[in-house]
Amino acid sequence: MAQFTVYQNKNSQSNKVFPLLLDIQTNLLDSLQTTVVVPLKKLGSNKDKALTHLTPTINIEGTDYLILTPQLAGIQRKELGKAIANVEYARTEILNALDFLLTGI
Repeated sequence: MAQFTVYQNKNSQSNKVFPLLLDIQTNLLDSLQTTVVVPLKKLGSNKDKALTHLTPTINIEGTDYLILTPQLAGIQRKELGKAIANVEYARTEILNALDFLLTGI
């Protein structure tokens, strides 16, 4: 499982609001049964409310999504749905958002 891979959210309680999950955990920990994910939400009327440093946007298959960094969570790998994209291209923005969340810088 590659870092920065986007998966479908299989959880029926949250997948309507957060259809996709971004795996941010390093590949060095692939042997763990858990991984750290950040939910993605379609960018809609919230566009003006987005905190660009904390919740950057990415484009997947022509749709813009907010990376909801403050809502990161650890889940069982088996809870991940189908892999649909890898957003390695946004690595810098994703890591900057995590750094801002954790250190304020």
